Amino acid sequence: MSRKNYIFTSESVSEGHPDKVCDRISDAVLDAFLSEEPEARVAAETFATTNRVVIGGEVGLSDQSKLAEYMGQIEDIARACIKDIGYEQDEFHHATCEITNLLHQQSAHIAQGVDASDNKDEGAGDQGIMFGYATTETDALMPAPIQYSHAVLRRLAEVRKSGQEPTLRPDAKSQISLRYEDGKPVEVTSIVLSTQHADESQTSDDIRAIVEPYIREVMPSGWITDATKWWVNPTGTFVIGGPDGDAGLTGRKIIVDTYGGAAPHGGGAFSGKDPTKVDRSAAYAARYLAKNVVAAGMADRCLIQLSYAIGVAKPLSIYADTYGTGEVHPSEIEKAIEQVMDLTPRGIRQHLELNKPIYERTAAYGHFGRTPDDDGGFSWEKTDLVEALKKAV
Repeated sequence: MSRKNYIFTSESVSEGHPDKVCDRISDAVLDAFLSEEPEARVAAETFATTNRVVIGGEVGLSDQSKLAEYMGQIEDIARACIKDIGYEQDEFHHATCEITNLLHQQSAHIAQGVDASDNKDEGAGDQGIMFGYATTETDALMPAPIQYSHAVLRRLAEVRKSGQEPTLRPDAKSQISLRYEDGKPVEVTSIVLSTQHADESQTSDDIRAIVEPYIREVMPSGWITDATKWWVNPTGTFVIGGPDGDAGLTGRKIIVDTYGGAAPHGGGAFSGKDPTKVDRSAAYAARYLAKNVVAAGMADRCLIQLSYAIGVAKPLSIYADTYGTGEVHPSEIEKAIEQVMDLTPRGIRQHLELNKPIYERTAAYGHFGRTPDDDGGFSWEKTDLVEALKKAV
């Protein structure tokens, strides 16, 4: 039986965290190619350190002769990302950092497994397992610790960029510990917030005075109590930050990207990958399915696992777990899922309309628990499958 009373912790990192800078650039490169060709194949990786950004990986276009033309945009894309995040430090500045583009043509051996042909459907871009999760803990059907860890940093980014808090800088991390009672979050036991700042004379107490009102603003009423422990910039001065303070790499914050450790992650990163790569698209589909199961009232918690083999279109397995909270047996949910959604790579892309330049916005503050956008962004957060699932069971 599941534990009902416990403390659970999740962390988030800001858009200025070195790894998130890299995720942002990789996804911006992906969006640029999808804008030119919706069927473009992209696997972009970014590395960032002091005054240097290196972008590598592979790109596939229907007309590979056009590749050189699009490559000329890469440096400007990277600089635009760094500028929007807010880096204008001496040792990491959007205008002066060195950008190296090492992207190259997609491997023909990978393409042969993925591409459709006369006798086979488009296959998965890789083998792997993907998980999706949903819970009634929050309105977004996300685990509360990760949802509020994101919310804290998103709010601080807003007031930093608006000029309301001019001493805050882009690099930041948050961590929220919540006490659960009878399976529901009721109290914040500790808050950890480390944020880069402009002035070396600012103390931890000074930074707490700046950030505390915004943290209280985004947390549910009554959750922060006199017993809540605060750890704001616990190491002291945090002026040197971003890729100058620590190197960054695409795909190194996968638990931040998903459920904060409250549910499994399949191991594959998301950013920089086009939606033929099931690491990304099938993880989105699994979240979509789990969220719709919970939204349909079939369970208070739901985990969906999908598995794939490279070059094979249909998933090898579908698994559902409702942690004993289900109104419907998990095996019936598994059968219903197969009826209501085509889970081949092509089927997922078409159902969720993933061949669009909608990925740069996913690079910070989580890929899940977001509001669907009118242009198709975060389509996997819709609950438009509820009636179909109810009918199928």
